[in-house]
Amino acid sequence: MVNAMTHGSIDSGLLATSIADQGWARLPLLDPVSCSVLAALYDEQWHFRSTVVMQRHNFGRGEYRYFAYPLPAVVRKLRSDLYAPLARIANEWASIGGTAATFPDSHTAYLATCHAAGQTRPTPLLLRYGPGDYNCLHQDLYGALAFPFQATIMLSNPDRDFTGGEFVLVEQRPRAQSRAEVIRLRQGEAVIFPVNRRIVRGARGAYRTVMRHGVSRVSDGTRHTLGIIFHDAA
Repeated sequence: MVNAMTHGSIDSGLLATSIADQGWARLPLLDPVSCSVLAALYDEQWHFRSTVVMQRHNFGRGEYRYFAYPLPAVVRKLRSDLYAPLARIANEWASIGGTAATFPDSHTAYLATCHAAGQTRPTPLLLRYGPGDYNCLHQDLYGALAFPFQATIMLSNPDRDFTGGEFVLVEQRPRAQSRAEVIRLRQGEAVIFPVNRRIVRGARGAYRTVMRHGVSRVSDGTRHTLGIIFHDAA
């Protein structure tokens, strides 16, 4: 059995502070056994609705697979448990940014909104990278509706299972040079980050920055991650 949140409940206050201060947050979520079980699902094709070979689409190099419904229990639980505190931050951002978007308290209710808009295909995914593989900077937008945050969880053990392959987050700031963050995750850790835009409180008021994420080149070994995206795809 795979147990989510084995390191304790989510500290929503710390999550909100980290996202406000730096645009992203780091959370310990899974134990090593849970990570290994999830990574092993990659070779069990019946769990997935599609496979993407990145080099065929100029996305980079490597592969990822989108889960089919019904999602594995641990993926469904992670999606639901992470959504609740992030929805509160998302609604605060909407208010600060002057948009009309509001997000319900539960992920079930949010998915109902997605499905009513024709976005019915599940978006959680497993990614696998080998030597020389990488992921170009991108945004995970799959339709008109997009929840403002997503999560990437490291399933492999860095330095034991692979080297290289750091998570990269790039922020394009208005009238300024872009800023890059290189985030080295430990096994079982998640990075929570904006899907496409970040709301920043500045000295002259709030402003938006554009966010993109990717993965640097893997030097050797195999790197598995779990991606949790909260909106479904059209």
